[in-house]
Amino acid sequence: MFPSRLSASESNASRQLTRISALGPPAMDAVPWQFLPEETTRPHSERLDCEVLLLRDGRVLAGGADALAAYLRRSPRRRCRIAGAAISLPGVLQCAHTVYRWVARNRHRMPGGTLSCRLTPPHP
Repeated sequence: MFPSRLSASESNASRQLTRISALGPPAMDAVPWQFLPEETTRPHSERLDCEVLLLRDGRVLAGGADALAAYLRRSPRRRCRIAGAAISLPGVLQCAHTVYRWVARNRHRMPGGTLSCRLTPPHP
């Protein structure tokens, strides 16, 4: 497998990916998109503001719940690989997409979230 990068737009997601990565050496690097080269992120800037992207050589391989499931499937921990495989099942994946969108819309309300995590900034 080629080295891949999983970029996260929000700090809360970054912290969760760091916690998952700490369970064992990850097969992929979890990198906040702000730390990636601009030429890599520029074509995907709108999506990066809204979801986690799995990128390889500047191409999007997966986004949102699909990217998190792919990351978990490549974990060195068996239970994470099982969770990633379970999330990838057709009925479960549809639910995961719904939950992911809800969390993304409300991430500023989550523990550790800030107003800068809002998807749409408040109007003055």
